[in-house]
Parts: sequence; C-alpha cells; structure tokens
Amino acid sequence: MTPTPNGAAQPAPQSATTAQPTPKQQPTLTTYRVLVIGGGNAGLSVAGRLRRAGVDDITVVEPRENHVYQPLLSHVAGGTAKASQAARPQADVMPDGVTLIRDAVASVDPETSSLVLASGRSIGYEHLVVCPGVVQDWDAIPGLEAALGTPNVASSYEISLAHKTSRMLRELRQGTAVFVQAPEPASFGGAIQKPMYLACDYWRSRDVLDRIRVVLVLPDATPLGVPAIDRELERKITEYGIEVRREAQLTEVLGDAKTAVIETAGEHRERIPYDALIVEPPQRAPEWIAEAGLAGAELAYPTPEMRSERGFVDVDTHTMRHHRFPNVWSLGDAAVSRSQRSGGALRKQTKALAENLVSVLRDQAPESDYDGYTVAPFTVSRSSVVFGEFDDTLKQRPSIPFWKGLARERRLTWVFDRHVLPWVYWNLILKGRA
Repeated sequence: MTPTPNGAAQPAPQSATTAQPTPKQQPTLTTYRVLVIGGGNAGLSVAGRLRRAGVDDITVVEPRENHVYQPLLSHVAGGTAKASQAARPQADVMPDGVTLIRDAVASVDPETSSLVLASGRSIGYEHLVVCPGVVQDWDAIPGLEAALGTPNVASSYEISLAHKTSRMLRELRQGTAVFVQAPEPASFGGAIQKPMYLACDYWRSRDVLDRIRVVLVLPDATPLGVPAIDRELERKITEYGIEVRREAQLTEVLGDAKTAVIETAGEHRERIPYDALIVEPPQRAPEWIAEAGLAGAELAYPTPEMRSERGFVDVDTHTMRHHRFPNVWSLGDAAVSRSQRSGGALRKQTKALAENLVSVLRDQAPESDYDGYTVAPFTVSRSSVVFGEFDDTLKQRPSIPFWKGLARERRLTWVFDRHVLPWVYWNLILKGRA
C-alpha cells in the first residue's frame, strides 16, 4: 500500500535556480541542484551527508507526514517496543539546511532532467537521487489484502499492522500461527522471523508454547543463506518447535475460512488453517522507475537471481551512479542490488554515493566504492540477538575484524539492537553523521 500524497505544492527555496528552457520544459521550471526522491533512511542519510560536505540547495520529495524507523517495527510486532517509539513527524527529522517538498512523484523524464509531482507541479534537477523504497504489493497474493481487514491477519511491515500483530500474538493462547517470508526482492525479508521468535519466547514464558503450532514459510532452503547465521537460527527454530516450509510461498489467503494456501517446490499445495497469519508482502519497485527508462533492460540480468532486479534503478552497484544517466543516482531498496537490502547496507551505500556525488559536483571522478556489506540483526528471544554481518557473496564480514562471534546469540547485541541503534538512527544516521 503506497502512501497517498496530500497534493500540496511547496514554495521553491531561495537557492533554487531557473533552468534554461528546452523543448520539453517550461521557461519558469524551478530546478534544484540536488533533488532526492524519498525521505526515508536512504534519502535523509544522503541529504545529511551532502549537506555536511558543504553542498547547498538539497531538496527531498516525500509524501508521508511521519517518518518510521522500520527495524523497530519487528519489536513493535513482537511486543518489545511501542508503536509511538518507531515514528516521528517527517519535518522534525529533516537534516538542517535541507528543504522538504511534501508530495509524491508521478513521473520522471531523465532526458530533460525533470519530473512531475502527484500534485501536477513540474520541477527540474541538476542531480537526482532516487530512493523511494519499495512498493508492498498486497494484491499480488489473491485474498491477502481483503484478509488484512479480518482480526486474524496482519504484518510487521507497516506501523499500524505491526501494532495489530502485537495484540494478536499477545492474546493467542492456543491454535496455529503462520509467519510468511516474502521472496526476493524484499526489504530485509528475514525481518518477518523476528516477531516470530519474540512471540515464541513470550508464549514459552506463559507456558502456552506447547499449545501453539508455529509454521514458518521460507522462500529459500535456509533462513538466511549465511551458514554461520543459519546454524544459530536453525537452533532457535528447533528450540521453539517451529515447523518450516522451505522453498515455499503463500499463494492465496482464504480470509473467511482462515486458511493459508502454501505452495512448495514441486508444486505441492498445502492448506493451513490459521488463528494468526503474519505476512511479509511481496515487494516491487515503483512503476514510474521503469516507465522513466531508469530501470535496466531485461538482457542486463542474465541469471535467475538478477532477474528479480528488473524494474529497479539501474545503477553501478559500486558507485551507485546510473549506468546511462550520469546525473542520476540511486541506493537502498529501489536500486538494483548485489547484496541483501537492509538498513545496515544503506549506511555504507550512503557514504559511497555522497562522496561520489560531491566529487562530481567538484568536477572530479567518483572514486568511492560500496563493498557489498550488509547487516541483519535477528531478535531470537526477548533478550538476545543473532547479529549477522556479511557481504554480497554471503561471506561473514564482521565489523570488528576477526571476531565472528557476534553471529552467535548474545544479550549484548540485544542491547545494541533494541536501545543503541534507535538512538543512533534518530540522532546520527538521519543527520548524515554515521
């Protein structure tokens, strides 16, 4: 479900310049030096880094009134955080010196370096940073969107649904709980496992876990794909008695019958009655990316793994610069990725992109390189986390050299994930300081 803009046109900042007319532009088209599409983690982090590097006239286009710290929604859904802790007004989290246009993008024309907003306003840019996130495609699974209106179906991927999930799991005392992880591309698909582990630990503390059947639907053969981390997660799956459907997908939800239809490899279909169904929806890039010609051609993705990247912004995954339009950049969930999409990956992507864009603005060649690093913290109990750090080859990449022990279940990483990281996010990351 994509956000709905309020359609209000915003006044141009004093630092905006007026572009020279072109056959496709109006003479009065306002042009911004750096225009950022998306006011989430990626957009604000890049804007903050650019501003701290001395770049002025940075404008962010974002329709939402509230900014959500997405990783905390797993804690909200699992009952270890309040929904109010995960959101703040968008205007309050903007980096100093960065302008906000509260609107959504309707179309982009990279040939003329211009775009049209949902309100109908046309604006131009010297450099464009595309990071609108992904679209949660609830309609892709028959019956799912309608079932969200029933008391027994929710998700941890939107703040209101995460709050609903918390209530559902807290009140469940017997029956069947099904957790569904979406296939790639996804914004940290493994995040759906977090509220599952948190719920299992809660049910165990209330002596009802043995009365609840827990089913995890995985699109792949393992929980993540990194052997050391998979061993820890598989150990917790066994400890909690979770049933796993591997290489499987949710294909239909029968809301009235409270039944999930699961299809596994080999086209085996299974109907699982549920008392609680927690779903990570299928995800895709916004359609205007491909319509604008910013996505890669189909022939650019010869392998099955990369074919899922069709429709995403076609950037060099090292420099984060577009392959065909040198004044277009992209990162985060909407960009073609060679590593798992996550907030941990964004931290290094924003650094590389900002440094390269600053170099180009100074008429220098971009030299910064995103190395494929990502991080996936799994809350596996209400007091412990498995902290997975790895690269695009699925090899461990510990931030503390030679210490791979963070990939084991630890209480220390719980404190870091639940308390330290949110503070760092609100106070440092969104300001371009970390």
